Amino acid sequence: MIQAKLSQAGGRTPFGLPFFYGWVVVAVAFVTMGIGVNTRTAFSLLFPPILDEFGWNRATIAATFSIGFIVSTLATPAIGAMMDRWGPRIVIPIGAVLTGLGLMAATFATLPWHFYMTLGVMVVGGTIFMSYMGHTMFLPHWFDRRRGLAIGLAFSGVGVGSIIMFPWMQFAIDTMGWRQSLWIIAIVLIAVLVPLNAIFQRHRPADLGLLPDGETAQVQNDESPKAEPKSDGIVDRAWTETDWTLPLAMRTARFWWLALAFFSGLHAWYAVQVHQTRYLIDVGISAEAAAVALGLVGLTGIGGQIAIGHFSDRVGREWAWSLAFAGFLASYVLLLALKQWPSDWLMYLMVGAQGFLGYGMTGIYASVPAELFQGRQYGIIFGFLGIASGFGAAFGPWATGYLFDLQGSYRQAFSIALVMCVISIFAMWRASPRKVRLVAGRRG
Repeated sequence: MIQAKLSQAGGRTPFGLPFFYGWVVVAVAFVTMGIGVNTRTAFSLLFPPILDEFGWNRATIAATFSIGFIVSTLATPAIGAMMDRWGPRIVIPIGAVLTGLGLMAATFATLPWHFYMTLGVMVVGGTIFMSYMGHTMFLPHWFDRRRGLAIGLAFSGVGVGSIIMFPWMQFAIDTMGWRQSLWIIAIVLIAVLVPLNAIFQRHRPADLGLLPDGETAQVQNDESPKAEPKSDGIVDRAWTETDWTLPLAMRTARFWWLALAFFSGLHAWYAVQVHQTRYLIDVGISAEAAAVALGLVGLTGIGGQIAIGHFSDRVGREWAWSLAFAGFLASYVLLLALKQWPSDWLMYLMVGAQGFLGYGMTGIYASVPAELFQGRQYGIIFGFLGIASGFGAAFGPWATGYLFDLQGSYRQAFSIALVMCVISIFAMWRASPRKVRLVAGRRG
């Protein structure tokens, strides 16, 4: 007797959209990331005019970013619990509203703690809901065999948004002032992202009666001699069949190696992201060219996120992570070289290393935790891994600013970031996701 496996394709999708709904989720994430993440990254463009207006030292203003990350990082487990309970169609709009209100409130700031509460706690904190971290709490559920590629495509929205937003924002700051530019971004953020996510975004394929990778309408003939079962890629079945809880995950060495990879990696990423505009101006690059460079990092990151995400699906997460942080390592070397030989071509090499290679880490960042600790409490588990990420992202910019104020140079701070890149690569190999589950390209 022939048995057929039929998926639950009868699920209803918004506006009767086709069953292959995972790509709709990716498209919504693409737009959300393009606006949401770049709202936070635009702090690098606000850094110079705020310094010029108020005359504070660099560590004081850089602490805005760090404080925001610390507060939002401590809240990440709660965001994970919210995502597990309510899903992205509620949680992401909450973040968009919080961010928009923070941008508006920042225009009234006159003291450092005003910026800490607005651009720090509200904006950086609010964008966590919409960022790599927020999307990592649900986006991996929609794909298995093409997880790295799909997440890379979604996250590449950051690059598209950056090349549009940053040159425009620098122009707006120069012509209208930084306060007016924040009002415009806040209105766009709320008007676009709240309805888009509330209508279209979903937590898991099962919410619509679907399966990952769009495998919802296939009929498999179990008795056909030509049908060969696809390998699920599981190497450690006992691990994958464990019902992971947070206490259980935290008792494994793999959890802590992954936390170290995230802490050191995010330190390296955000230290350069926050300080590079000011650094480029200091070494003789014009403010306009520095703003374009920041946008080009995101633009080149489009190709990097897609290509390295796909590469990780074919070759492995550890190799892709290593390639990405080799890019960050190269970008720091080139930044140090720019101090001695300031030139546009060195700047563009730095942009390519940071964007095309470095930004490619995002697909692996989102894929590995889901492959190691997927289950009912995945959101909470990732929330605690997110604490390590957030502290790295907070510590990097602050420590870099502090060392500059102490020494009048970025040399030591950038050297520390180089070491962080090496540590991150080593820790990811120690976490060894390949010993739990093979990527699609390695399956039989």
